[in-house]
Amino acid sequence: MGDDWLVHRLDLGYFVRPAAEAGGPRPRVEPVLAYLVQGRGELVLFDTGMGAVDPETERYYRPRRRPLPEALATVGVTTADVSLVVNCHLHFDHCGGNPLLAGRPVLVQAVELATARAGGYTMDALVDFPGARYEELTGEAEIRPGLLVLPTPGHTDGHQSLAVRRSDGTVLLAGQAYDFASGFGSDRAARSAARDDAEPPLPGRRAWLDRLAELDPRRVLFAHDGAVWEPPR
Repeated sequence: MGDDWLVHRLDLGYFVRPAAEAGGPRPRVEPVLAYLVQGRGELVLFDTGMGAVDPETERYYRPRRRPLPEALATVGVTTADVSLVVNCHLHFDHCGGNPLLAGRPVLVQAVELATARAGGYTMDALVDFPGARYEELTGEAEIRPGLLVLPTPGHTDGHQSLAVRRSDGTVLLAGQAYDFASGFGSDRAARSAARDDAEPPLPGRRAWLDRLAELDPRRVLFAHDGAVWEPPR
């Protein structure tokens, strides 16, 4: 296991999702989580936390930020040590620390970057900042041996996840492909029911779940849920 990638979860604060978005009578407080993937002389950062927003957005979501350098310090590294950034998508709560990593390659799906640059999508200053260096992907890509970027559209058209292959099984960094671990578990069960020819009606499911199933993840981690999904076996 000496050559395995290690995955560190980083706490980058939280925001308050209003009841109108939370789907219930009360607002919901959601963590903002990023992941540092360490190994083979590299540090790959999956998401970078919440960036500065306009006053209206600030009032709407009431974010409480933990600075990225402070979060990285908990695992003994600095922003200077990060060699590569992967953003699941470019909303302000996922790419907010990117300007602190100017000059480092930022991997995004081409459709995601095009959408962000079209305006009215995110905070422009978090996308095209001095020293921004994007590497655009168009689909699945093995970015390093054992690190696989996977398109997981839904939350946004250009959303992507990162599979980390380890000797003890694959860890999937799902970003906001699902808001909650329970949602992933439900869709996985729906896929099994469909494959078992269960009598309809059945819930719909996302086409890319078949690709995730091929990877047989041992753990699935999320951007806004501290729960970890693991297979029942």
